[in-house]
Amino acid sequence: MASELALLLGIGKVAVNDEVLAAYAVDAAPVLDYQLPVAVVWAESVADVQAVMRTCSAHGVAVVARGAGTGVSGGAHATRGCLILSLERMDRILDLNPDDETAVVEAGVVNAALNVAAAEHGLMYAPDPASFRQSTIGGNVATNAGGLRCAKYGVTRDSVLALDVVLADGSLIHTGHQTFKGVAGYDLTALFVGSEGTLGIVVAATVRLKYLPRNVQTIAAFYPDFRLAAAGVLAVGRARVQPAIMELLDAGSLTQLDDAYGSDLRSRGAALLLIQTDGFGAEAEADVVRHVLAAGGAVVTTEASAEAETLVELRRSSRGAAPDDDYRVGEDVAVPRSRLVDYVAGLDRIAARHDVRLRVVAHAGDGNLHPTFWVTAREEGAAPDAGAIQRLNLALDDSITVALEMGGTITGEHGIGQFKRRWLGLEQAPEVRELQRRIKELFDPAGILNPGKAI
Repeated sequence: MASELALLLGIGKVAVNDEVLAAYAVDAAPVLDYQLPVAVVWAESVADVQAVMRTCSAHGVAVVARGAGTGVSGGAHATRGCLILSLERMDRILDLNPDDETAVVEAGVVNAALNVAAAEHGLMYAPDPASFRQSTIGGNVATNAGGLRCAKYGVTRDSVLALDVVLADGSLIHTGHQTFKGVAGYDLTALFVGSEGTLGIVVAATVRLKYLPRNVQTIAAFYPDFRLAAAGVLAVGRARVQPAIMELLDAGSLTQLDDAYGSDLRSRGAALLLIQTDGFGAEAEADVVRHVLAAGGAVVTTEASAEAETLVELRRSSRGAAPDDDYRVGEDVAVPRSRLVDYVAGLDRIAARHDVRLRVVAHAGDGNLHPTFWVTAREEGAAPDAGAIQRLNLALDDSITVALEMGGTITGEHGIGQFKRRWLGLEQAPEVRELQRRIKELFDPAGILNPGKAI
């Protein structure tokens, strides 16, 4: 089949050598079942994607679509006998209309590249996952990615107006509309956003742009205790101020940043709350925020701080450069904001009960937390033993259970992928999961689109 695709697509678009197969076999998530794909294909046009899907449909070969491979739930992991379809070369901004405040982009356009183009017109693409300098719009759409600004501006679904999608049989459909409003028929665009490549291959998206803020105020607030910092998030909400960014880092995350960048954050507190207000009222909102946080026991920057802005950039990398593996796993749960303090306390108890290490960063503005659990070896240079791995998995299970008990969800923005399917039944009733399976069968009757993921 690979040779057939090579003839169809042309030179340089199909690879079957082991080095390339291994490079494209996984994304940044822990690997539960390592498999090499049978081939890697780089699509450069919609016609290429259609040719791949027609060929794979005829041969019954599974297709795993891939953008930049930055996902952390295993949504782009290879499965047995599959073909990896990379969309990274489909990286053109097809249209950017500053009057309509929209852009049409191919799936491989990098989030940051779209923002650079939009900024020339005083606009921005609001969703900004921490991986925005590498992650693609297609990947963002596949997982309904969020990011730092989503408390104010929403997640990917809130910015997607229309999609071009290649279905399992190679046919091309267009969903949605060019206008901000539109309620004709079922909202298939919203259905595809977050479907993780299991219903169709998104090849282009029409997205809504927002105004680039003329004024941005960034505040750093250090607390002696992480739970006090979480309480500060609620205090800002009660003041009825809507920051663009509210990020929360615990002592372990501050220590990690100090080790990586030579900063002195941990010596200044046991938790850091970063808040950014934007727009014409940014300064007045920032004054209110500073007063509220100081009243709650924080040491707060007293004016717009270049250091605080730098800290926001450091926050984007605070999850760590090392990918998740058997010994270190970052989670992506969300709870109602009113339960932030309770959930953080619960995480501390879980880590202590199972004797695992813990650090936490959070998109605190919308209750989305990223706790990272890890285990270390008893001896220098050795791998953790089987008992340590068992303790790690028990801690992960408990962190999910406690989040659900508080009215939360098992994934706020990273998706289910392969890694989180084991917990999906805890959140969704059998009737709901059966309905999703029936929708999957309608779009993909042969089951060749990213099998074993998402549902």
